[in-house]
Amino acid sequence: MNKKIAAALSGGAALMLVLSGCGGDETDQKAGSWAKKVCDQWQPQLEKIEAANLEIKRVASESSKPDEVQKTDSTAFATMTESYKAMADALRSAGVPPVKNGAATQEAAAKGFETTSTGYADLKAKTDALDPQDKTKFADGLKEVAGGLKDVTKGGQEALAQLKAGGLGPAINGQKGCQVATAPASAQ
Repeated sequence: MNKKIAAALSGGAALMLVLSGCGGDETDQKAGSWAKKVCDQWQPQLEKIEAANLEIKRVASESSKPDEVQKTDSTAFATMTESYKAMADALRSAGVPPVKNGAATQEAAAKGFETTSTGYADLKAKTDALDPQDKTKFADGLKEVAGGLKDVTKGGQEALAQLKAGGLGPAINGQKGCQVATAPASAQ
């Protein structure tokens, strides 16, 4: 029942792994400095998001009891809510990026991360409202939560697209703080 959430979260994890691509040629020094400010603040958030995804996958791959699944998923969604909000705040606190339409690019990307944050808060509320004692209703509720994950990650994907379209992709990709180490696949 929780495997659908784990599978859907893999797509969310891919959102953040987009940042781990190689940097481009020589990036503009000002854009690089701006990206460093952002990525230094994003690094702990990206690590929290990855850890939360791994926890959801862990309980999905084990024969976990519904109350453990609920507690783990709720905690993970709370972490993601806070992390995506912090990522939006980091974008704003770094100042306007030194690219054409920098303020608009920055604000659109920050709003995308805030949308994802709000979406995870909604999923947390839905998860918390499930009754783990009624296994059938719980499983159906988890399916609904899993179905909402794709929509939740759209805001973050759009935020990254805004940054790339604004010309900041190479600067961000070149920053160590925005690179996520992928965990090796484990036998499940």
